[in-house]
Amino acid sequence: MQPRVLLSSKQISLTLIRLAHQLIEIHQDFSDSFIIGIQPRGIYLAERIANIVSDINHKKIGYGKLDFTLHRDDLHINDEIILPSETDIDFSFNDKNVILIDDVLYSGRTIRASLDALMDYGRPKDVELLVMVDRRFHRHVPIQAKYIGISIDSIESERVKVKWKENDGIDEVVLI
Repeated sequence: MQPRVLLSSKQISLTLIRLAHQLIEIHQDFSDSFIIGIQPRGIYLAERIANIVSDINHKKIGYGKLDFTLHRDDLHINDEIILPSETDIDFSFNDKNVILIDDVLYSGRTIRASLDALMDYGRPKDVELLVMVDRRFHRHVPIQAKYIGISIDSIESERVKVKWKENDGIDEVVLI
C-alpha cells in the first residue's frame, strides 16, 4: 500500500501560519508564555512555530526542548535500551503559560510522560497542547490538544509520519 499524503509542503506552511496566529490571539506578546517542543520530533514543529510567532510579534519568545524518556510508562517493559535526548529549558516557567508541542497525538502516553517531565523543571500556571496531527480515536489517557493542524480518523494498524525538512529533507505528513 502506497503512503497517502495528508499534508503537502505548501499545506504545512499554511497550517503553521494558522497555528501561530491562533497562539498569538490567545497569548498576545508571549510575555507570560513559553513554547516547549517534545523530543524527538516535536522540536521541529515547536521551533518553526516559535520562529513564526517571533517574526509576527517582532520579539524573540521563550522556546525550549523537553525529553520525556525517563517518565515513559514502557521504559522497563522492553529489553531495548532507550537513550534520552536533550532537554534545553533555559528559562523559568513557574506561574507562566506553557504551550507543549508535538507532531502527532495518538494514544496520549507521550503527552502524559511529557507533563510529568515538565513538572521536574517548574510549575506552570497553565499547559496547553499543540499538535500537527490529532489521531482522534486512539486515546489511552484523557488528553486532548487545544491547537490542531489536522484531525484524522485512522485505524490502529496505520501510521502517521510527519516529515520535516530539517530531518527528512521534505515537509510532508503521510499516512502509511
